[in-house]
Amino acid sequence: MAEIVFEVNQEADGGLVAECLSESIFTQADSWDQLRGNVKEAVAAYFFDHAQPPTAIRLHFVRDEVLANS
Repeated sequence: MAEIVFEVNQEADGGLVAECLSESIFTQADSWDQLRGNVKEAVAAYFFDHAQPPTAIRLHFVRDEVLANS
């Protein structure tokens, strides 16, 4: 597996949640730097017994914003 992709969303409290789009891997953090470390740790744990862990991890940040149109 060359790459896995995580969708990252910001929660109402400011925290971040990352969900892998192809595997059952989820993690969260309070900051972007902490999230990076948590994602790497979660991927390493998930692929511990697998022969081919991914060579790259993509973090796709999704931002939902509502603008007033007045």
